[in-house]
Amino acid sequence: MPNCEFVTFISILACSIAKDKSPEELATLSAIFVQLRRYISNTCNFRCK
Repeated sequence: MPNCEFVTFISILACSIAKDKSPEELATLSAIFVQLRRYISNTCNFRCK
């Protein structure tokens, strides 16, 4: 998938997830996705070495 299409896909996905959410819900979702990214990054770095 070319870079522009990937960025568009991520933007559409983010907008779909955020639709009709309160600021508190968005903050919680943000924290979840940050932790998920850290977990995936650490797991990949550990297994790839």
